[in-house]
Amino acid sequence: MVLTAVEIAASVRAGSLDPVQVTKDALDRIAAADGVIGAFRRVRTAEALAEAAEVAGRSDLASLPLAGVPVAVKDVTELAGEYASHGSQAGPSARADADGVLATRLRAAGAVVIGLTRVPELCIWPMTDTPDGIARNPWDPTYASGGSSGGSAAAVAAGLVPLAHGSDGMGSVRLPAAMCGLVGLKPGADLLAEGGWFGMSVHGSIATTVADTALLLSVLASSPSLASVEPPSAVRIGMSTTVPVLRTPVPKELVAAVSTAAGHLAAAGHAIAPAAPRYPATMVLGMTARWLAGPAVQARDFDTGRLQRRTRAHIRAGRLAERAGLIRESTRQRWLSRAEEFFAAHEVLMTPTLSHWPVKAGRWHEKSWLANVLPSTRLAGFTGQWNFAGYPAITVPIGRAATTGLPTSVQLVARPGGESLLLGLAAQLESANPWPRTARN
Repeated sequence: MVLTAVEIAASVRAGSLDPVQVTKDALDRIAAADGVIGAFRRVRTAEALAEAAEVAGRSDLASLPLAGVPVAVKDVTELAGEYASHGSQAGPSARADADGVLATRLRAAGAVVIGLTRVPELCIWPMTDTPDGIARNPWDPTYASGGSSGGSAAAVAAGLVPLAHGSDGMGSVRLPAAMCGLVGLKPGADLLAEGGWFGMSVHGSIATTVADTALLLSVLASSPSLASVEPPSAVRIGMSTTVPVLRTPVPKELVAAVSTAAGHLAAAGHAIAPAAPRYPATMVLGMTARWLAGPAVQARDFDTGRLQRRTRAHIRAGRLAERAGLIRESTRQRWLSRAEEFFAAHEVLMTPTLSHWPVKAGRWHEKSWLANVLPSTRLAGFTGQWNFAGYPAITVPIGRAATTGLPTSVQLVARPGGESLLLGLAAQLESANPWPRTARN
């Protein structure tokens, strides 16, 4: 069993663990398992060992929050000596001369960047496969690990690394974390905005424990106070299991997870009652337009002829949405007013994370656009609206389904600035209802 990031960092700071050996152990796990799991696009074997040796020799080792911790980063990250493929063979492949902001913060904190995790092309889909590999769910490799941070979630759930960075534009941290039985936090747009998809995409953290999730978020956001997880005072939690606007049926075991979590949070002193925002129908149009047009903007720097068939169709639809004027701030403001109305009476909203079970793993990139859109829409009914609003949201494991054997989870949403509240509630669920940390337990 891989140690948690908190445990690794504490032991390295104390001198009882060698960062180089920690990195070697992680590389051995990757070599043994990733041929099946498919989490990584690139494993930085020599570079990671060199980085670990540098960490071991740092004069400030005793104060580094991620001292010697192997971290996987999503293949959208600007990293010196590497290129971010964004899951595509059609994009620029020039290697970066310097680290971007996130890599700089990770290295400053003492992390060892062990590899770049697999993503679907342009991070559009909640299933992660490319021509050279498929990211599979470690709980059952016949299922997809989710997306677009599917490689990151697979790496953590398989016990290959304790922590992984992800990004989330319509649920891309929370969906794979939920499918793989992990904690995944999408912060508010004011904390870690990634800038893509017309402001909907943000960076986030994926881990096996709440403390590790908070630790990584604190480093990515350069906000050390976020690493301290405290029990929250009693709050009002609205609970809903109805898919916003579409009202599509949700599998019973995903619904039951919300009832289980409600019982634990009620026992911790929180007030739980059925309630949901008054979702405007225009919300779906507004966030879908951004999901379509965002990749179309990004693809301007790509060789369109080399893009996958489904991606070319997505880009055509995105350009139509942009030309039709569907990227409207008024649509977002209408939704924000409804969200603010709900959160005037509640501190938190709780829903299922997934609105359907994960799809089977496979070569989804070879299928048509429509064949990808239909299952994607079924999966992500509870997540994208919070990217559209810019509110923080976290997914927390609850159990495993008797029918599929896959993890179940809940999503908690808070007002902007509510990341610490979400982490505190997640820690209460973790204490009351501990989950297996990885599929390799």
